[in-house]
Amino acid sequence: MASEYNGSSKASESVFKIPPIKFTKLFINGKFVDSVSGKTFEAIDPRTGEAITRVSEGDKEDIDLAVKAARQAFDHGPWPRMSGSERGMIMMKFADLIEKNVEELAALDAINGGKLFSHCKAMDIPGAARNLRYYAGAADKIHGTVLKLSKGFQGYTLREPIGVVGSIIPWNFPAIMFFMKAGPALAAGCSMVVKPAEQTPLSALYYAYLAKLAGLPDGVLNVVNGFGETAGAAISSHMDIDKVTFTGSTEVGRKIMAAAAASNLKPVSLELGGKSPLLIFEDADIDQAVNIAFNAIFYNKGEICVASSRVYVQEGIYQTFVKKLVEKANAWVIGDPFDPRVNQGPQTDKKQFEKILSYIEHGKREGATLLTGGKRLGSKGFYIEPAIFTDVKEDMTIAKEEIFGPVMSLMKFKTMEEAIKRANNTTYGLAAGVITKNLNVANTVSRSIRAGIIWLNCYTAFDVDCPYGGYKMSGFGREFGLDALNQYLQIKSIVTPIHDSPWH
Repeated sequence: MASEYNGSSKASESVFKIPPIKFTKLFINGKFVDSVSGKTFEAIDPRTGEAITRVSEGDKEDIDLAVKAARQAFDHGPWPRMSGSERGMIMMKFADLIEKNVEELAALDAINGGKLFSHCKAMDIPGAARNLRYYAGAADKIHGTVLKLSKGFQGYTLREPIGVVGSIIPWNFPAIMFFMKAGPALAAGCSMVVKPAEQTPLSALYYAYLAKLAGLPDGVLNVVNGFGETAGAAISSHMDIDKVTFTGSTEVGRKIMAAAAASNLKPVSLELGGKSPLLIFEDADIDQAVNIAFNAIFYNKGEICVASSRVYVQEGIYQTFVKKLVEKANAWVIGDPFDPRVNQGPQTDKKQFEKILSYIEHGKREGATLLTGGKRLGSKGFYIEPAIFTDVKEDMTIAKEEIFGPVMSLMKFKTMEEAIKRANNTTYGLAAGVITKNLNVANTVSRSIRAGIIWLNCYTAFDVDCPYGGYKMSGFGREFGLDALNQYLQIKSIVTPIHDSPWH
């Protein structure tokens, strides 16, 4: 396992000049403000484990203020009353400003989340702008339908914005997740209260600033930093929030759903955990399969909901596959996320870092063979060597529970029927992958696996036009595509009699 590890900020700054942090307060009703309590909390640099700055800590009172601003903006402000094309133009300007500030935004997610600066600059931040543009283009294409009803009535439907949206986003993809929710919600004409993850609030505050510059009316987009058990809980149970959207763990998703039901029965969309299988058949191109399998779990240091943490390889190619997988692991470079030679930066925070290491110990204790990796790198920061386990059984903890880190469970299978059965042997159903040259196998397996997205001969091939979401305990509702836009719209039916109709 190659390592360019260096936990010092001096080494990082020699690679890239990190800009100063500009925004650390809450953003409510178009202004940056301190929290009501005056409390702050540390934003940590996972490269060193040390504080970068302190940010305002929002609580229930701050959520109340943000919701009040969002409610006013929705009930009486211009945003939902603008034409779709007017909203679209402001969103397009917002996207332009994101691209103009791409380096600074990418740097914030690197120093605050341990993400690779190069990936943020090339993919995440441009992806956020692309998401905004997609929904900006849809904003003036929200149509109802005309209905020919029986017995002398006519009707039509209106598609109206659902209202005030509470958005609770995770720390693994701060940019993508922010706009995965904000893009369709803003296009629909909703107002929002966004709670970024407490681990990664810095870029969300910058987006709030850019939204204001783009011309988004005050109160339409509010950002409240804070913790899940306080600010997040206040969003979930708030009587003046009309919908909650959440991406994160299944455990927290249950709590959000219960709180929403116990308050005003607001609708909830949840994109939750996963334990996604990747099935590699013996007719596959082995080099391609190794590359797909490796990146499908170790991309973004394994901190990705759809990570293919369960890899099933048909027995005829298993030994060759393992050999090539180890070779690839040995060439993998771990180190400072600002270094362009690095493939993997630090885990996002200490809690996640320790959780991953504990799962690796579980795997060893339960009898799995640690083929390579699995150790901490350095004494500073949250760096972990990617772990590859063989001899994994279905009832082992590492095969059942979502680890959300760079840990692969490698297993072999004999037949397609066995592979399908084992792939479905999970409480989750977020994603799956199939690698084969056989079209019949590809079609049969993709139709048989119970998951929201199946990738054939590829993995993590996301696109804003492709709906994405879970089956089973991976949640419900869809992100991306026009399916996501529909989740922020209500359908209203209007019926009138036609007294003089010839069909009366």
